[in-house]
Amino acid sequence: MAVSPGFKAFVAEQLATLGPVTIRAMFGGAGVYAEGVMLALIVDDTLYLKTDATGATAYEAEGSMPFSYETRNGTHTLSSYWRVPERLFDDPDEMTDWARRALGIASAGARRSAKSGRDKTAGRGRSRTTRSAPKPLK
Repeated sequence: MAVSPGFKAFVAEQLATLGPVTIRAMFGGAGVYAEGVMLALIVDDTLYLKTDATGATAYEAEGSMPFSYETRNGTHTLSSYWRVPERLFDDPDEMTDWARRALGIASAGARRSAKSGRDKTAGRGRSRTTRSAPKPLK
């Protein structure tokens, strides 16, 4: 699951049209971030962009596969990250389109997560409950 420094630099260059892109190591691979959200994975020098069920059909049409890895219990597939079709590396404009779509999906997911986190704390206020001191032992 190694990621070479050269491939990280290549991905950053490919996605530069999105603005500042950071790549952080994670679980033997790397996460690709833009605008504070993770829009892609890199594993074994392979780029996987975030997508949703609708977008997955475009990846399928390109002959692409979702990211998967082996565990003791068999293969685990993450259907939200799909391998970038090789032809996109030679077409910067189309790569940008696919990457922007991935960024939009990642951003929408982050907003939903943030909203659901706020909903869980709604109505709780900021007051703290105080505990009474323990009773002395006799």
